[in-house]
Amino acid sequence: QVQLVESGGGLVQPGGSLRLSCAASGIDFRRSYMGWYRQAPGKQRDLVATITSGVGSTNYADSVKDRFTISRDNAKSTMFLQMSNLKPEDTAVYYCHVMGTSYWGRGTQVTVSS
Repeated sequence: QVQLVESGGGLVQPGGSLRLSCAASGIDFRRSYMGWYRQAPGKQRDLVATITSGVGSTNYADSVKDRFTISRDNAKSTMFLQMSNLKPEDTAVYYCHVMGTSYWGRGTQVTVSS
């Protein structure tokens, strides 16, 4: 059974930082192409960042470039999203996804507000 469990969300002030984690089980994580998505209220779910298997090449949405960093620890089957200089428009539910599959986590809420 595939499980993707996100954690690390919360309430943070503009300019602050958060680190999200996605713990995966039931998949060959080391060989999985992984990604983070987010969905704000009333909006579609958008891609935030991806990281390949192997060398771990990364890709980012323009809106988060130079502020967010995606990474992975294959030994712990865990993916991370380090978010800095957070803005109110980053407020959303953040989801972990195995790219090219139907596997999604349940999401973790990130709220950026003063």
